[in-house]
Amino acid sequence: MTPTIQSASLHFREGNSDKVYHSAIEPKGEGYLVTFSYGRRGNTLNTGSKTTYPVSLAEATKVFDKLITSKLAKGYQYSSASAGQEKPYQQTGDEGRDSGIRCQLLNPVEPDEVNRLLSSTRYCVQEKHDGRRLMVRKQGDEITGINRRGLVVAIPDAIRDAVEHIPFDVLIDGEAVGDSLHAFDLLEVKGTCLRKRRYIDRFSSLMMVIPPGFDALRWVSTSVDPNDKIEIYEELRITNREGVVFKDMDAPYSPGRPNSGGPQLKFKFVESASFVVTGINTKRSVTLGLYDGDKLVPAGNVTIPPNHPIPQMGTVADVKYLYCFKESGSIYQPVYLGRREDIPASECVVEQLKFKSEPTAAAA
Repeated sequence: MTPTIQSASLHFREGNSDKVYHSAIEPKGEGYLVTFSYGRRGNTLNTGSKTTYPVSLAEATKVFDKLITSKLAKGYQYSSASAGQEKPYQQTGDEGRDSGIRCQLLNPVEPDEVNRLLSSTRYCVQEKHDGRRLMVRKQGDEITGINRRGLVVAIPDAIRDAVEHIPFDVLIDGEAVGDSLHAFDLLEVKGTCLRKRRYIDRFSSLMMVIPPGFDALRWVSTSVDPNDKIEIYEELRITNREGVVFKDMDAPYSPGRPNSGGPQLKFKFVESASFVVTGINTKRSVTLGLYDGDKLVPAGNVTIPPNHPIPQMGTVADVKYLYCFKESGSIYQPVYLGRREDIPASECVVEQLKFKSEPTAAAA
């Protein structure tokens, strides 16, 4: 693990807002980087670097001091975990680099297909966790996080510490929720690629690989028997969880997203989609847009809660909604979930939406 020269952990609490901000000076080659991570407490944090390339220690210290001073001026306070102690994200300086690895993406399934998949002996069922896609690769002493776009990202130290206890090289796929990785696939182990093997075999190997006793790294609960699948489906639905994932147990791992269908399918109990922020309104509201072909079309507005910063124009935002009117293209009862730096604007398309016809007036 790269040693930290200097670090600070800050927090900000006011009303419904509970945010954390961490920064550190870390050696990189013959120089130093000033890295940072931030976000809502308990969520997977956004990460980055204030220095685009390694600089001298004097320059890094100047950047670090200016950054911390600016945060304190905005109301942040030092956390008890500060004063030189290790921050929760240890970065490598390679964040944003293309790893060359691509993950398998899921297509949604229509409601009328759910019963067939639940009764099928070919598909298993897993909970769809409400987090961010994260693959973790261990090669010797180097541990790397990789997001859904294949870019290198920083990972929480809790996840890193758990992966360090695996005594050989691995590549694990999962969903990060806060400081925990809910693992659901094993792509490589001891230098051997498992992608062509059946999913159920890869998952069985994953269960044996993950070390016991770590809340930060766990395999997702999986149901195979149709009766168990129906029971877990109903339990997740009535407890207002995000949804379920159906996986073909005989299928290999296929990077990318099929044009339709595929061996891995998702069904959400509540609708959500990723939108492009096209404007900033008054009273903490932003306008949303989606691509219909090459054209960016309006999709409504959403209010930004006080515990979230207002997203800038051109950024991508996740929004939960009840349904969308097909005639107007506007979402109904939207709830802002947060920014998505791991999703490009080009993926914010109208095909994500679930439509409902607007009522028509009765003839006179």
